Amino acid sequence: MLTKSRRKPTETITMLRPLATARRAPRRTRRWPWVAAAGGLLAVAAALAYAVFAWPRGGASLDPEALVRVHRPAFGTSGIRIRAQTERGRAVPVSLHRDGSVWPAVRVPAGERLSVEVVFRRPGWVSWLAGGEQRLHLELTAPVSHLTTRWLLVRRGQPVRLRFDRAVSELAVRRGRILRLRQLAHPRSTVSLGKLGVAGSVAVRAVARRWERLPAPDVVTWFPPGRSARVLISPRPGSKLGLDTPIRLRFSKPLATALHGKRPTLEPRVPGRWVATDAHTLVFRPSGYGFGLDAHIHVKLPVTVSAISGDRLAPARTLAWRTPTASPLRLQQLLAELGYLPLSWSPAGADPPRTLRSEVNAALRPPPGRFFWRYANIPGSLQRLWVPGRGNVVTRGAVMAFQRDHGLTADGYAGPQVWRTLIDAAVNGARARSGYSYVIVHRTVPQSLTLWHDGQVVLTSPANTGIPVAPTALGTFPVYSHLVSTTMSGTNPDGSHYRDPGVPWVSYFNGGDAIHGFNRASYGTAQSLGCVELPPAQAARVWPYTPVGTLVTIEP
Repeated sequence: MLTKSRRKPTETITMLRPLATARRAPRRTRRWPWVAAAGGLLAVAAALAYAVFAWPRGGASLDPEALVRVHRPAFGTSGIRIRAQTERGRAVPVSLHRDGSVWPAVRVPAGERLSVEVVFRRPGWVSWLAGGEQRLHLELTAPVSHLTTRWLLVRRGQPVRLRFDRAVSELAVRRGRILRLRQLAHPRSTVSLGKLGVAGSVAVRAVARRWERLPAPDVVTWFPPGRSARVLISPRPGSKLGLDTPIRLRFSKPLATALHGKRPTLEPRVPGRWVATDAHTLVFRPSGYGFGLDAHIHVKLPVTVSAISGDRLAPARTLAWRTPTASPLRLQQLLAELGYLPLSWSPAGADPPRTLRSEVNAALRPPPGRFFWRYANIPGSLQRLWVPGRGNVVTRGAVMAFQRDHGLTADGYAGPQVWRTLIDAAVNGARARSGYSYVIVHRTVPQSLTLWHDGQVVLTSPANTGIPVAPTALGTFPVYSHLVSTTMSGTNPDGSHYRDPGVPWVSYFNGGDAIHGFNRASYGTAQSLGCVELPPAQAARVWPYTPVGTLVTIEP
């Protein structure tokens, strides 16, 4: 039997895709670029923070030996610039050593205030982050060292030790002309100079840093211990004393104790004054012409002290020196220039300036030049007497004439007072006023006298000289006494005595021998007891030309 079938409705089956493909998920936001950017920004910030706060930095500090010391950063520096200057703004060149020490290229005075600027330059890649430069500024004062004492007591055989208030690195010690420089391996406040003798002085200059300029010296003096005051004397007594050389007395005790508050005196008196340069030292400083030429100088102390000479001590109350002796050649040059000789003198070069100093120097070291006769008809006997550069009667007569004109004792000796006055006359141009006279007496019969003055024969007169038992001595003599009138007395050859008052126009030239007027029945033969007798009228004419210093030559 057929059965009616029932059809089911048709089903459409749709195959579903996998979830991932079949259904599209909502689109998600991409976060990694932002994370990367944030990370970059954090890195940059960290780098910036490091550059600003943790980038290696340089340093600088004061140094016990160098000027300053620079501490380089570990990295990140392209160069270092260092500038130093004084408080007044003067640049001080410096050099940087490998160990970081900075040294001045020139010496700096101790006590100078300095400022130092150190600049560390950074490379360009980091300079925009950390800055192009790092600047440091330091200030310092160059240290000063001082001696703790300048007066030492040192026992025989012991070294001399210098003590400073701070350690020194370098010192210079001068003793006399010897200068010694010492650089110490390590700074010390006590420095031994070794054994230098019983007593003495040294000039000391010391600095705490080797780059400092040595200061003005301090004088250190040492003495052997003892109860009495010791004294070091400069220049050494008995030596030559320059005309303006100070006399320095250094005592082991303060002046008030050593000299009982008194001052030494000088003989002869010398222009100048005593000055206490410190508590132990007394100095006489001459002024003007000073001690003078060819002088004996004595310093008399108010008390007896122990004077130190070499390694010996000797009690002393008077100290003595001698000043240099002037040249006889310069004496002649000045006498010729001032008109006291029958010669003139001309320097080889330009005439030196007329000052006290130049004249003193010339007196010791005569300038070159030449002498020449002032007149054409100089008597031959006078020419033969002249010797340049050596003592002779022509020079002696000129010195006596100079002494006469300047109120000095006319002894013909060019001593200290003569040189003092002569130099003063040379500086001021004080020339002779009376010209130059010369007298010749001939003992050959008929005896005569010839008077020559400034190139002219003034007169020739008959004269009487000494009898054979009392002859007028031959030779040349300067007039030493010039009298209008005097009383002559003595002993005759027979033992009787004579006394002749009122003898006129007298010029003594050799002991008791003189040119003078005397009334005689005749003239031209030997009639006197050694004098040269002239008719009174002729003697009156001769007398004005024969002042002290005039040369009288007695010829056979």
